[in-house]
Amino acid sequence: MKNKQMEWGLAILRVIVGIVFLVHGGQKLFVYGFGGVAGFLGTLGIPAPMLSAVVVTSVEFLGGLALVLGLFTRWAALALAVNMLVAILTAHLQAGFFTPKGYEYALSLLGASVALALTGPGAVAVDGRRKGGQA
Repeated sequence: MKNKQMEWGLAILRVIVGIVFLVHGGQKLFVYGFGGVAGFLGTLGIPAPMLSAVVVTSVEFLGGLALVLGLFTRWAALALAVNMLVAILTAHLQAGFFTPKGYEYALSLLGASVALALTGPGAVAVDGRRKGGQA
């Protein structure tokens, strides 16, 4: 019974965190566009801001989608964790802990992403189907 609860708990975490990243990546992709994201990253001193914008947007959008589906979960979560670590260090740390500009939200997503990278997708994931039911 305990193992089933853990599997479903991980699945809920994975899907909710995936939705958050998918929507944030979608906002970057469809609302701000690569140029808008690159402009913001440039103000932070991020090197190669256009390339970085494409990478960040793709990681958030495709990584979020992968988490929702439970597809390549550990790899997607690892890429999203790196994304959040960079966001904390470059955009949020100097603003302190609390939102709206602080790092508390990004830290929460970093922690959830690391947890998923370490544990895997939980229940009802494409990863489980690909590996014969084992995540």
